[in-house]
Amino acid sequence: MVLRSVFALYQQVPNILSRVAVMMKPQVVFVLGGPGAGKGTQCTKITENYSYTHLSAGDLLRGERAREGSEFGQLIDSHIKDGKIVPVEITINLLRKAMEETMKADEKKFRFLIDGFPRNEDNLQGWSRVMEDKADVKFVLFFDCSNEVCIDRCLERGQHSGRTDDNRESLQKRIQTYLQSTRPIIDQYEKQGKVRTVDASHKVDEVFADVKAILDKEG
Repeated sequence: MVLRSVFALYQQVPNILSRVAVMMKPQVVFVLGGPGAGKGTQCTKITENYSYTHLSAGDLLRGERAREGSEFGQLIDSHIKDGKIVPVEITINLLRKAMEETMKADEKKFRFLIDGFPRNEDNLQGWSRVMEDKADVKFVLFFDCSNEVCIDRCLERGQHSGRTDDNRESLQKRIQTYLQSTRPIIDQYEKQGKVRTVDASHKVDEVFADVKAILDKEG
């Protein structure tokens, strides 16, 4: 039942986005890095200084999980707790819907930071099938940070965030998922010359100075 619902949503994406494309094709920067690398923090600073809209794949999934009556809530919850990647059809549908609503509200808002996606080969292939001719991926902004720093940051964040996955057991699983599934995607984009790497181990303002230099250069 759930899989049929997912497939139905997946099939709707091309038709809906074709209508949005009449207004303006979305310009996308994928934001990738390990859990705790500071992606969300830096995306907030980018949106404060540049004309980008920040879409966090993780936040969209957590929002859908918490939405009353969501038919995918339990499925999303189990994947997040186990450190697994949610089925691509669900994630792309949520991203598509968020972009569509943003562009309908303001046609000038067509630049997006997509944070935490694509996280594996299935994500990448799903994006290519559905979005390749409907959105332009400009480059990947990669926040590079050691596993130890990432874990320490997440544990500290977990004291205040209320996130069920900010605990050591879930973090170990998330790190392994990242290394096995997401790093190869970053490597693929690197071979295409589309990765801009930032050392994310520094303080927030120092990291943002490097980010700003990249964005200013990219125009």
